[in-house]
Amino acid sequence: MALFLVQNSSVLLQIFSVIVDDLRQDMPGIRRNRIFIESMSIMNKASKSGRAAATVQTRAAVSTRDRESSMAVEERMYQDIYDAIMEHRLPPRTKLTEQTLCQIYDTARHTVRKVLSRLATEGMVDLEANRGAFIASPSHAEVRDMFELRNILEHAMLEKVGREAGARQIAGLRRMVEEERESYLTGDRPRWIRLSAQFHLALAELTGNVLLVDTLRKLVSRTTLMIAKTEAPGHNACSFDEHETVLEALESGDVEAAQEHMAHHLHLCEDRVRPDADDQFDLRAVLGKGL
Repeated sequence: MALFLVQNSSVLLQIFSVIVDDLRQDMPGIRRNRIFIESMSIMNKASKSGRAAATVQTRAAVSTRDRESSMAVEERMYQDIYDAIMEHRLPPRTKLTEQTLCQIYDTARHTVRKVLSRLATEGMVDLEANRGAFIASPSHAEVRDMFELRNILEHAMLEKVGREAGARQIAGLRRMVEEERESYLTGDRPRWIRLSAQFHLALAELTGNVLLVDTLRKLVSRTTLMIAKTEAPGHNACSFDEHETVLEALESGDVEAAQEHMAHHLHLCEDRVRPDADDQFDLRAVLGKGL
């Protein structure tokens, strides 16, 4: 009621003004009846306008809730698929069927397509015309080329970071490495792999070069997903130790040593890439649990 009065205050003032003006003139009864009818007509129109406004507001609120719900499903689907890829529960060349994903997450195709497009942008998924979406499966030649390009980019990146990064920025990277170590030791593999990849992107962000960050993001994603769940024999999986040596060199001001440590780290990462078995996986069995 209070909202109605506020929304229609100008109309009510108009009615009150007409009534008062005519009362001053001591109008005859028929005139008062006409004023009453006109007043009721104005009030009826105002009431309809108020109801229409309330309907619009209700529809807007429902639309907002629907958008928020869709965004929540979208983020959950993205995170589930990302984790499944990094844990190798969904290996390279697994087909991500839109219809199945719609059923698993009880959502529309456009939401699924947004997630697949995001994963494709990050290099995690390949979108093939008339065939659909598949988890990326770079060839050995592509993996070799990607690591070679990463070496070139990250060598130049460290040159700039070594000149410009301050103690506070290096300290932030060190905290990230500690979180990476903790995730590995507690068995949180998806978070460990995510932080391991993020370390390289965080270094790139210190250069302030957006194009470098975007280019490296796709390279890091595609090379990271190819590192097998069981690393090659004789290699240490603890990338945080290798990251720490890079930081120690940067902290001491030895950029050349940092570059050498990074090159060694990337060489070990490339050695960890092993071919995956060409198995078929059921999306419902991998992503459908607990949904």
